[in-house]
Amino acid sequence: MNAGGPQVRSLLAPNPGPFTLGGTRSYIVGERQVAIIDPGPRLESHLRRLAGAVASAESVVVLVTHAHGDHAAGAEELGRRTGAEVWGPGEARDLGDGQALATDAGTVVAISTPGHSRRHFCFHIPERGALFTGDMILGEGDTTWVGEYRGGVAEYLDSLDRMEALNAGILYPGHGKPLHAPATAIARFRRHKLTRIDQVRRAVAATGTTDARTLTRHVYGDLPPDTFEMAASGVVAILDYLSGSG
Repeated sequence: MNAGGPQVRSLLAPNPGPFTLGGTRSYIVGERQVAIIDPGPRLESHLRRLAGAVASAESVVVLVTHAHGDHAAGAEELGRRTGAEVWGPGEARDLGDGQALATDAGTVVAISTPGHSRRHFCFHIPERGALFTGDMILGEGDTTWVGEYRGGVAEYLDSLDRMEALNAGILYPGHGKPLHAPATAIARFRRHKLTRIDQVRRAVAATGTTDARTLTRHVYGDLPPDTFEMAASGVVAILDYLSGSG
């Protein structure tokens, strides 16, 4: 459960899968004045454990990095159980860039980092050098899905630059284990995206088409249906980037 000292804990939701890795990590920051970051899916066992973990806290806020269900679906119910205000994109209290919320582990600052989704926030605790990355950086591998909206690839690359400029000492991803070499991890994810952009550019030249499904097969080869659709949406986003609309 302990993810980085007594004031940062994590609970792993039982929702493993090809896109969630071992499951969604919900983080508990602080002991008395607490923030829960990404309550995860609305699963009774997980929400019960989270509520129990903060039962002795004097105050609780729930923070959501983005509105995808594996991060946010349990937010409203957890807020009801703990009496917490819920802050995040599309939640009862809407976050703004730079908004600060107090915990006894340090001030949590919302950092706007669109790309994986149109509205996505990372949460930075400057005093601890900690950055909670949601789905912008995962704890395994070198890529995350960027295909939700036009302009997403350009914003994703800009957001990686913004995250890097924070000079965090540790990254707490929404899926996977904490990363203790943030600059290396961010560079790895940036390099992967730039490589994929170049592969799609070359595929367009080789095939003479901008049909996303044809290009996806050219770049990725054979994929299972669900994975293919995710990859194809990413190729659409890259085509949009290459068109200059990003």
